[in-house]
Amino acid sequence: MSATIKKKEIVLEVDDQKYETFLKFIKTLEYVQVINEQQQAMKELERSLKQVKIMQNDESKKQTAKEFLDEL
Repeated sequence: MSATIKKKEIVLEVDDQKYETFLKFIKTLEYVQVINEQQQAMKELERSLKQVKIMQNDESKKQTAKEFLDEL
């Protein structure tokens, strides 16, 4: 049985002048995956589609728009 590796996502703001240097540095870290904007968009789309499938299979409680907005 293989262990599931949990990951966290972070968003960083870096000065334009230091961006390339910082990016080169973090890419050297074996435990860091740098995701570009297109990869991030695809990841979010996949997550959304997964949620739609769950709701279609009625595995998740469906909310009205009002309930959703009330949670915000």
